[in-house]
Amino acid sequence: MSGLATEFAARIRRRERAIGYWSALDAPVATERIGRLGYDYVVLDGQHGLIGYSGILNGLMAVDAGGQAVGMVRVEDNHLTPIGRALDAGAAGVIVPLVDTPAEAAAAVSSTRYPPIGRRSYGPMRSGLRIGPRPSQANEDTLVFVMIETREGLENVDAICRTPGLDGVYVGPSDLVLGLGGAMPGDPAVAGEFESALRAVREAAKAAGVAAGIHTHDGEVAAKRLAEGFTFASVASDLLHLEQAAGAHLAAARGGEDR
Repeated sequence: MSGLATEFAARIRRRERAIGYWSALDAPVATERIGRLGYDYVVLDGQHGLIGYSGILNGLMAVDAGGQAVGMVRVEDNHLTPIGRALDAGAAGVIVPLVDTPAEAAAAVSSTRYPPIGRRSYGPMRSGLRIGPRPSQANEDTLVFVMIETREGLENVDAICRTPGLDGVYVGPSDLVLGLGGAMPGDPAVAGEFESALRAVREAAKAAGVAAGIHTHDGEVAAKRLAEGFTFASVASDLLHLEQAAGAHLAAARGGEDR
């Protein structure tokens, strides 16, 4: 599996397109099936998802069992401990939320790298089986992205993208819309400003030679963002899609009662 992680890291650093899926549920069997569909990566959401540490561990093993995608984790906070635990569990990379400054981006990078270039503590409980166990190899194969989802982060995006060791930035559209003054995620009142913000993120990442990623609600939006120049896009999420599919089947069944 280390070969898959190495290859994926190289692809992202070459800014090649990738498509991923977002998992909010602690449901390893479902995650395994999703991981076999052909997505390049699956993100386990440790911030807003309904997943504890054992769920992250089991979810990463489920993704790896499929043998086709790499597993990543959106950690709960920009802190050494949750970042290190996600990586020790075998994550190929982490997405770090609410990064507003270059200093915060540098701290996120440091948390993913072993000394002397970082602060990650050595204890690869599972990751040593697939990423490493040599610290230098782990440093090379591990991806780190920081989220641009506030007005301050957007204002500092050029400098954030130039953070040494950072592999890319990732747009959290819901929080970014709120940060731009929207009353709710997707608020049309700030649609123009939001699109300008996305363009600024893409251009900053391109200028710095790093990847730009974004969260999307469906495949059509993911395709649109990739066509605009984003490097990778995540389609979300298992909880949302479960609800949508169940609702569609219910509507179809009830429609049949009228015939």
